[in-house]
Amino acid sequence: MAATGLLLVGFLFVHLAGNLLVYSGQGGAAFDAYAAKLDSNPVLPVAEIGLAALFAAHIALALRVSLENREARTRGYSVRASLGRRTLSSASMVATGLTVLVFLIVHLYDFRVGKLLEHAGTSLWQMVRLRLSTPVGAGIYLVGVGALSLHLRHAFRSAFQTLGANHPHLNPLIERTGWAVAILLGIGFASFPVFFLLGGGSR
Repeated sequence: MAATGLLLVGFLFVHLAGNLLVYSGQGGAAFDAYAAKLDSNPVLPVAEIGLAALFAAHIALALRVSLENREARTRGYSVRASLGRRTLSSASMVATGLTVLVFLIVHLYDFRVGKLLEHAGTSLWQMVRLRLSTPVGAGIYLVGVGALSLHLRHAFRSAFQTLGANHPHLNPLIERTGWAVAILLGIGFASFPVFFLLGGGSR
């Protein structure tokens, strides 16, 4: 679960970097060109299958760990026990994980399935603008991003410690890096609904 989680964090940074082209101006031309380049890449279907398998593996492993921890309550979660404290982020891992999963399904429907069924011929930039410029669309996105940030806050640190990076001199660096990852990704993704909700890209 730790390895799949870290790979997904890497994907999130790549995904965010591409999405930042939303701010390139020109009516979203650069963003649409980026999306078209991805769609025309013959490797994309393979990459999407691999990404879906990565998500599925992470979810399945998370469920297994959750069940094992439930069955062994007297022992508790090894990383939590080693740290000796419980945080909101660690206590809500299941809830935030499920929220992110629901958000992912909605997100895929909006910008992958919806593109084929409801917005054929509409540019992806226009789809994003139409979706995120409404209070409901922006609200759903912000809730999903908030859950993701809270999930990452604990998951990043937990992943490295699960992989054996657990040392008094190393733990503070992992802790700070985990905070940085959660904040950077959270602010980065949250900026999109805020931008469109406030009228960005309307001209």
